[in-house]
Amino acid sequence: MIGIVAVCGPTAAGKSTLGLELAARFDGEIVSADAFAVYRGFDIGTAKPDAATRARVSHHLIDIADPAVRYSAGRFIRDAEAAIADIDRRGRLAVVVGGTHFYVRALLHGLFPEPARDEGVRGRLETAWVQDPDAVRRRLAEVDPLAAARLAPNDRQRILRALEVAEVAGRAMSELWAAQPVFPARYRCLLLALDPPRDVLHARIQKRVDTMFERGLVTEVAGLLAAGVAADSHAMKAIGYRECVRLLRGEVDEASARGAVVVATRQFAKRQMTWLRHEDGVTTLEWSHRDPVIEAARYLEDFRGTGPGQG
Repeated sequence: MIGIVAVCGPTAAGKSTLGLELAARFDGEIVSADAFAVYRGFDIGTAKPDAATRARVSHHLIDIADPAVRYSAGRFIRDAEAAIADIDRRGRLAVVVGGTHFYVRALLHGLFPEPARDEGVRGRLETAWVQDPDAVRRRLAEVDPLAAARLAPNDRQRILRALEVAEVAGRAMSELWAAQPVFPARYRCLLLALDPPRDVLHARIQKRVDTMFERGLVTEVAGLLAAGVAADSHAMKAIGYRECVRLLRGEVDEASARGAVVVATRQFAKRQMTWLRHEDGVTTLEWSHRDPVIEAARYLEDFRGTGPGQG
């Protein structure tokens, strides 16, 4: 079984830096697990590594998708499997890094076999959302409170899917997930997590958002829209991009847009931490350590010294 490392944690916690240093020290390559870094042209808001960083360590699954086409978890699994197999064949270590923790779970254990899409039910739910999205959110809270708590209020796609599954299957999606057997691990994985204190994380998020705007996020979004990327596309639902669309439409000023990005990022980080607390086999790195790379490297040295498939 191939051995890999996965670096997880909330947005702005330092995952990319940690993953990069581990890959550099252990002859590794980065496999991105970011649902929006896959899109070409979405650079500043996704904090993509620059050319110098990619020259130092090879990165996979970045800039591989047209933003006009929705990139799925199923495609991610196929692309990540191919990248990891290629990295392993060359005797190197795959270091999976990213905040889309659903992608990480799907890579390690496979996708949950959800009921097939029902176009009639979906169409009715789409209409209801257009008429009164708050009522749709309240409905989800009634039929699947766990899903309602986990999903962002503006995540229309997943909210409607959760309601569709509940109606088609007659059971909440959360119940179906809980009833599923745990799929065998598909890789031998060292799952590392960064868990900074809330005040530290909030300060880092604020700095990250300020840096994004200073680097030209608004100009980037304007360029994407001018190039034909639809404002309502899945890619534009990424945090930072959707707020800039509203700014460019004149619906909000820049200060309000920045504030909205900070709030949305904090909420996302909270959901990421909730995922980590419920995931098995996570090794949480001590934030008080002066250099988390040193601690992570120690865990990785032990990991690579045990079992088959040492990467």
